[in-house]
Amino acid sequence: KELAKLNEYNKQINELQIEKEKEKMRSNLLRAISHDLRTPLTGMIGASSTYLEAKDQRIQSNGSDTQPHVKKVPEPLEEVVAEAIQRYQKRYPDSELKVKIPEDFLMVPMDPTLIEQVIMNLLENAWVHSGSDAPIELDIKEEGNKVVFYIRDHGNGIAPERLDQLFDGCAGALDHESRKGMGIGLSICKSIVMAHQGDVYARNYEDGAEFSFSLPMDEKELTEEKEL
Repeated sequence: KELAKLNEYNKQINELQIEKEKEKMRSNLLRAISHDLRTPLTGMIGASSTYLEAKDQRIQSNGSDTQPHVKKVPEPLEEVVAEAIQRYQKRYPDSELKVKIPEDFLMVPMDPTLIEQVIMNLLENAWVHSGSDAPIELDIKEEGNKVVFYIRDHGNGIAPERLDQLFDGCAGALDHESRKGMGIGLSICKSIVMAHQGDVYARNYEDGAEFSFSLPMDEKELTEEKEL
C-alpha cells in the first residue's frame, strides 16, 4: 500500500510539472503574439499564425516527461533553410546574408514550420538589434549526431552579465538600447528548440554576437504526437 501511495504521489507531482511547463509555453506564445502586434503587418500575420498553430497543435507533452515535445519528421535541411531565408529577405530586403550549408543532402527530424520560425527570429534579431548593417552570417554545420545553426552579427554584442537572461522572455532584461525588445522572440526560440530536444546558446565574439541552436539527428528522437 505504501508503495502504491508513493507511486501515485510521484505521478501527481509529475503531472503538475508537465502542466506548469505547458502553461509557461502557452504564456510565452501569447506574449510573442502581443509583441508581434508592434511589428509590420506582413511579419505579424506570418508569426502570429505560426505561434497559434504551435500552441494548438505542434508542441506536445509525451505524458511521462516534463519537457514538451513536437512531432518530428525527416525534412530536407536545405529546403527548410531556403524557405526561412526567403521569408526573411522579403521582410528585410536591405539585409545582406552570407549562408553556408553542408554539401551533403541531410534529412533532419523536425517540425519545419517551427524551425523556420526559429531561423527567422534569430536572423531578425541579428539585423534589428545588432546596431550594424554589416552582413549577417548563417553557418550550418553537421557536428556528430546533430546539426548546429550559427547566426552571427557584426554589431554591438551583448553585455556579458546579460547573457544568461536572454532566453527568459524578459524583454527588458537587456540594458543596451539596441537590444531592448528581443527577449520575447528569443524565449519562443528556446521553447521550440527545447521541444525538439535541442539546445540554444548565445555568446559574444570578436566584433559581435553569435546565437546558435542544435537539432538532434538521431531517428529514435522522433516523438509520437499526443493531444495537448
